Amino acid sequence: MTMTITRRTLASLGTLALLTGCGTESRQLPSAVNVGRVNASATQASQGDDGFLLVGNLTIGGTTNGILRYAASTGAFVDAFVPVGRGGLRGSCCMVLGPDRNLYVTSGGGTVPERGIFRFNGTTGEFMDVFVSGGSGGLVRPLVPVFGPDRNLYVGDIGTLSIRRYNGTTGAFIDEFVKAGSGGLSAGGDPQLFVFGPDGNLYVASFVTHRILRFNGVTGDYVDEFVPAGRGGLVAPAGLTFGPDGNLYVGSRSPDRVLRYDGTTGAFMDEFVSGGSGGLSVPVGLVFGPDDNLYVANATNTGNGSILRYHGSTGAFLDAFVPPGSGGISGPRVLLFTSDGDFNNHDDGNDNNHDQ
Repeated sequence: MTMTITRRTLASLGTLALLTGCGTESRQLPSAVNVGRVNASATQASQGDDGFLLVGNLTIGGTTNGILRYAASTGAFVDAFVPVGRGGLRGSCCMVLGPDRNLYVTSGGGTVPERGIFRFNGTTGEFMDVFVSGGSGGLVRPLVPVFGPDRNLYVGDIGTLSIRRYNGTTGAFIDEFVKAGSGGLSAGGDPQLFVFGPDGNLYVASFVTHRILRFNGVTGDYVDEFVPAGRGGLVAPAGLTFGPDGNLYVGSRSPDRVLRYDGTTGAFMDEFVSGGSGGLSVPVGLVFGPDDNLYVANATNTGNGSILRYHGSTGAFLDAFVPPGSGGISGPRVLLFTSDGDFNNHDDGNDNNHDQ
């Protein structure tokens, strides 16, 4: 199985901080979360020429939760692209760009019928529909959405410890792709982060068991323990992405750092970002940007999160690309780079999972 992939649409999701915040809100936030949308069209023209960085922001009790948008070239705040409350969105922290170039966002708060995968216009951020309803196919608590090589939507359900597959065009339930207990997914909080690798197989970060598990990308059957617990010092994996070099980069706790593993064998290579570098605390979303540097959602879990940038070849700290407080950022969870071409071209294949 092969994948069509680009550097412009590379999404990576986190694990530990996702569990800490996403899906725990039970109320809609006030309309004040729309701060930043005023005069957004004027800033988009000057700041979005090179595309945007979308950030899934979530802090318990926060007033700027939702999807925040920043200029991809400068990190300047553009607007609150999809605020919590729009279309009934609750407790959102995870998102993915679909083959139709619209944005699919997890709504994990409230009761089961209020949850699901909500679809928003990829250009305007306006609500379109509830693409997958809570309860569909047994969906209890959705967390991570990923479009696969087959252009269908895969949803991690931490309520049933499984990954469910839905038709990428209609949202209709297809099957329970990875079943509860498969490969050891049997403890609360799993599965969280997962991504399709360059080989077309599915890689799942098990926060609870400190492992990276591999599943067949066609059948969903368990293949192996790609990165065993403790290899390279892996603890509570909290971010997962394949880099431009084809290797696997994983956010790890205690200390907070980014570890690199051989993308073919899973062998430990090195500590790519050293513990605490640049103030790193609770690394969640990992993504290689259009400049081939590594961007990390520095969640902190204290309300002063940021987006940190590291050299894509050496792992050296470069800067706080989005500093604490910019545009209301407080608890970044998921990162997604997009370009104008993503929203204007509707006829190419799925390319939003990872880069090569």
